[in-house]
Amino acid sequence: MYTPEEILEQTAATAVVKVNKPLLTKLILGFIGGAMISLGYLAYLRVGGGFVGAAVFPVGLIVILLAGGELITGNMMAVAVGYFKQRVTLTELLKNWVVITLANLIGAIFVAYVFGVLAGTLTTGDALKETLHVAQTKLNANFLAAFCSGIGCNWVVGLAVWLSYGAKDFSGKILAIWFPLMTFVVIGFQHSVANSFLIPFTIFVGHASWLDFLNNFIPVYLGNVVGGAILIALLYSLAYRKH
Repeated sequence: MYTPEEILEQTAATAVVKVNKPLLTKLILGFIGGAMISLGYLAYLRVGGGFVGAAVFPVGLIVILLAGGELITGNMMAVAVGYFKQRVTLTELLKNWVVITLANLIGAIFVAYVFGVLAGTLTTGDALKETLHVAQTKLNANFLAAFCSGIGCNWVVGLAVWLSYGAKDFSGKILAIWFPLMTFVVIGFQHSVANSFLIPFTIFVGHASWLDFLNNFIPVYLGNVVGGAILIALLYSLAYRKH
């Protein structure tokens, strides 16, 4: 493992790489990121949720970080570190967040429709009941509850990304990702990209509206920003700042 100070430097260097990727690369990797998180969520729902579901969900982030992909919740932490370390400008940060968010949304909605609806993996039986139950729980949360849940989610997810940057080998990275991701899923925190798979699927089968999706996405997304950019990126940048 790298030390926390070294992880901070690794993350800042990664932020520079992220903002300098060509637009097409960002869009492709962002689509992959949204799709992989959604496939992890699809697996969670297929096994009925609970602890078993939480154990299979991390496969999405593992693929993103080890095989290649861009996920906005990870970038909320990583690119923000680059900004606080003065390696990335505010304009570069915002452009990255906007592009990756849009690409993640496309990937998540693609999986919801093609694999959730057309492939029929969630449209019948217990899988449909579990999906609608989980979606309704998230949609019933008020703005403050969804916002706070988003904070908790990306504090944990961002730490999984942070720890993966600190591991020097393949197996270490997998372990670093797996346990924080399981924790956030077991607790039931809300992840804006995962919800962008879950709620659109619910819309496609006639149990929610796009306004419902927007009312959930905004507070969860803002909470994710606070969890990743403030509770991880800013605090660690201040804690390990060289005086």
